[in-house]
Amino acid sequence: MSAPDQKTLAPQRWDDLRALIRDSGVIRVEDLCRRLGVSPATVRRDLDQLERAGAIRRVHGGAVSVETRLDEPLFADKRSLAAREKRRIAEAAAGMVAPGDTIYLDGGSTVLELARLLRDRSNLTVVTNSLHAAHELSGRGPRLIVVGGELRRLSQTLVGPLTRLVLGELHLDKAFMGTIGFALEEGLTTTDPSEAFTKQIVLGRARQVIVLADSSKAGKVSFARAGDWTQVHVVITDQQVDTAFQKALLRKGIKLIRV
Repeated sequence: MSAPDQKTLAPQRWDDLRALIRDSGVIRVEDLCRRLGVSPATVRRDLDQLERAGAIRRVHGGAVSVETRLDEPLFADKRSLAAREKRRIAEAAAGMVAPGDTIYLDGGSTVLELARLLRDRSNLTVVTNSLHAAHELSGRGPRLIVVGGELRRLSQTLVGPLTRLVLGELHLDKAFMGTIGFALEEGLTTTDPSEAFTKQIVLGRARQVIVLADSSKAGKVSFARAGDWTQVHVVITDQQVDTAFQKALLRKGIKLIRV
């Protein structure tokens, strides 16, 4: 049997390589060999090709991603990612909601899971900029206040300067926030400056800020800063978050709940 045609296989392998390097940030040649099931010589040739194309940067013994901007998937796609972890995170968050609370529900698939758990809680006031969350709570449950603003279709949220007109008049007991990425130096980040604007207003209006984010977002940085760690009180995530990352958050005075 003749050997596989490397030229035919290479484009798919390059896509796989880029994805592995992008997700890891930096990765060694031996790790790429193990993940892809190819020889070191093949990996090195592929890395050379990707570096010439400007997709990655070679370093001694491996490669570094140059794709620094974290792209945002479609909302329908996000709902299927880490679904079990998101459900558990939402359940832990629901346990923090007390009768009589006025809470804010941010956009995002994990926060939407929380909205679903609050549908029978009529003794709350929910403020949200998420059309998905508003739809979940429109038939029954908490008193509902929807923040007006410019529609961001990708996330189905209302964002931008107009949101200040409502949010600037409210006092929130708790704000449950989603995020595209959260990193130790950069804080909370998202892909859209208008969405970041609205998130920052909310963080300044809440007595307690709780970030709901699965571990795949830890250490990831997106385009626009949406909040500093000094504004965050609690992070609810899953068991897979890196131990060093956990300790760093604790040193910042942030309560970390792993589910």
